[in-house]
Amino acid sequence: MENKKFTERQIEIIEAATKRIDEHGIQDLTIKTLSSDLNLSEAALYRHFKSKNEILLGLLTYFIENMKKRLEVILSKTNTSPSELLKEIFESQLNTFVKKPSIVSVIFSESIFQFNKELSNTVSSMIQVNQNHIENIIKKGQANGTFTKAIGVSTTATIIMGGMRITVLKWKLTGHKSDLIKDGSKVLNGILKLIEVKQK
Repeated sequence: MENKKFTERQIEIIEAATKRIDEHGIQDLTIKTLSSDLNLSEAALYRHFKSKNEILLGLLTYFIENMKKRLEVILSKTNTSPSELLKEIFESQLNTFVKKPSIVSVIFSESIFQFNKELSNTVSSMIQVNQNHIENIIKKGQANGTFTKAIGVSTTATIIMGGMRITVLKWKLTGHKSDLIKDGSKVLNGILKLIEVKQK
């Protein structure tokens, strides 16, 4: 479903699925409950998506397409420092999670997609997009003396992404009661202090 152009009705279904996951959890997302939310027959819904997994795939694909657009805008800022680029990327991601916490429920529901290759590959591709962008920023930072070269590019990216993932998971497990933006900022700032080269 990569690069898929969604119809208005498919977007409506994706948004309704997002709302149901937000309010009732991903386990309560079924064709039956979703068709009821939309006042559609199950047969009508099946004309747009063949299964629950295809709806989840659509939700993920729709999110990834929007994520790529957001990141392109941030990464086009050629005069922004590597540290600020990382801050802007994660602030954008975390703000999106706060606005649509259901996407976190889908991403972290390994039990749902671990046996579905297409869902698993879609989540993996999303992680890889982020990994590539972060590694490129780190390379730029190491090249211009902003970041230390003592830690490898891939390792640094993994530390950053791992730290943010744990922060998002803690936020999810507390029922979104913590301040994700504030906590994420603290984690990233702490990592930046470790990798930034102190200017003499």
